[in-house]
Amino acid sequence: MRIACPHCGPRGVDEFSYLGDATVTRPTDPADLDGFAAYVHERRNPAGRHRELWQHALGCQSWLVVTRDTRTHAIEAVEAARDVALARAGGES
Repeated sequence: MRIACPHCGPRGVDEFSYLGDATVTRPTDPADLDGFAAYVHERRNPAGRHRELWQHALGCQSWLVVTRDTRTHAIEAVEAARDVALARAGGES
């Protein structure tokens, strides 16, 4: 599998570290213990299209959101994680 880093170009997957589900969001209320327990311990295991967090560990060190099909490993999109986070926050910097 090759991942097209937006900064370095296509690289082998051995240069990257998989860091988990990119759709999980941290609870905003610190008193929500059930929410934090679910945030830390509960993860989906989807078959199909999935957004994942990767780091280009042996390259530019950038954090990436990779959209790929977990059944075929076909990569649909690679985005800088910062851009995804800013879009989620409504474009604030």
